[in-house]
Amino acid sequence: MDSEKRRRYQTAMVSNYYAKNSVINQIIMPDGTEQFNGSDILKLIHGGKVLMVNSRKRNGLILFKEYHAEFAGPGAAIGGDYDSDCQGILPIGNLSLLSPESHEDRQKAYLIRRQWIRLIKQITESPVAQQRVQKILDQFEVFFPAEIVADIPDEAFAMLVGVLPQTVTIVRLLGIDTDN
Repeated sequence: MDSEKRRRYQTAMVSNYYAKNSVINQIIMPDGTEQFNGSDILKLIHGGKVLMVNSRKRNGLILFKEYHAEFAGPGAAIGGDYDSDCQGILPIGNLSLLSPESHEDRQKAYLIRRQWIRLIKQITESPVAQQRVQKILDQFEVFFPAEIVADIPDEAFAMLVGVLPQTVTIVRLLGIDTDN
């Protein structure tokens, strides 16, 4: 009985925290390219437009949904019905978006998006929150320079791997004990 009360209390704390401090409400969507700024990209996504992240550059987008975030890296499709529930975006790197030129390009971009989702899924399968955070930070540092990764808000990483933002802060500051 006490554990049930405690669980409800913890859920209420998390819900209140995210309602007031959601990364979606805090991020000012910066200019991604010469043609698009963040709000333009969001309008295109909500309008059903399908774009793909340029696979020839180190760039990507974190797409914020209601309860989680997804990463669309180089070559991945964004938009269409798939992202109609997107509430905010965070461009990573020097964002460059392209329109798929053919049906085959579009299909390939969707397959690449699925691969990015699978990568994040593999990371989130770890039952230890600190390990999930360390793995996502390591993966992002493989793809992007450390300065870019350092500028990504803790809340964005938290929504990607299903942890509290404080967990990301702690792992960034202290690291984790990898011996366990």
